[in-house]
Amino acid sequence: MRIDILTLFPAMCEAVLSESILKRARGAGLIDVFCRDIRPYTLDKHHRVDDSPYGGGYGLVMQAQPVCDCFEALCAELGTRPHLVYMSPAGQTLTQQKARELASLPHLALLCGHYEGMDERVIEEIVDEEVSIGDYVLTGGELPALVLTDCIARMQPGVLAADEAFEMESHYASLLEYPQYTKPPVWRGRAVPEILLTGHHENVRAWQRRQMLERTLLRRPDLLETAELSAADVLYLYTFPQSDALPFLFERLTDCVEQYVRTQKKVSPTSLQRKLKTDYALAVRLLDALEKRGVVSAYEKGRPRDVLLHPEQGET
Repeated sequence: MRIDILTLFPAMCEAVLSESILKRARGAGLIDVFCRDIRPYTLDKHHRVDDSPYGGGYGLVMQAQPVCDCFEALCAELGTRPHLVYMSPAGQTLTQQKARELASLPHLALLCGHYEGMDERVIEEIVDEEVSIGDYVLTGGELPALVLTDCIARMQPGVLAADEAFEMESHYASLLEYPQYTKPPVWRGRAVPEILLTGHHENVRAWQRRQMLERTLLRRPDLLETAELSAADVLYLYTFPQSDALPFLFERLTDCVEQYVRTQKKVSPTSLQRKLKTDYALAVRLLDALEKRGVVSAYEKGRPRDVLLHPEQGET
């Protein structure tokens, strides 16, 4: 993958790109990142790339001519047009999903604004989309461009030791990452969770999954709505009172239970409670929800509830 950063401060960007993982990735040819200075493309004899805004106001605005000429020169040199992203506080907020989408493209160009912004005609003429790294304003687009570059670079094959190195991290699958520990096993009276010292890989993975679910529920419950969750995941989340405030979790669980119930001839709150290893009240709620969907028939609480058979079975 190739990324071209269009900026007034290429040295600033190179300082970051020439360190740590990004430096190694560039050196190994795993990702190509280039910084292109906008200033040489100005036609102003004083090399100005900005001017005062029409209509008045504070500050200066970057001019359209040098920015567009810089981008068009890049396209002419490469014989292709990269997808151009303008780093702007007015853009779509950067998420892991957006980063994955951009990382799948073969070539990106990141446009860094400065001063009080960019002549709107630049955005209308050449920009494909605008991206923001958060609801705040910085002095320029260089730091956001470097954030996006780092986020995308580490997804490229070979940049990290293994795909799992980023697939299990916070936000990758709409879940926050589980807590990490290293030596010593006890520090200032705080011990590493005993499960991590057992060497039992399956139990450790189960613990890590539960930690990811719990952290996301307590810190960023909004992420759970798009997360890939199994019935076991949702049932674990239901051990926390905070789950009651998230109606989509109950819908997810009801979907999973419906698949199971349709395979049974009869089901009751008690049998469902045993199957799910959950409380009786939740089992009743789930069967009530399935009754509204037409999956099961009416019943007297505590007695078996008949399951409606699929139409193709010839009965109801």
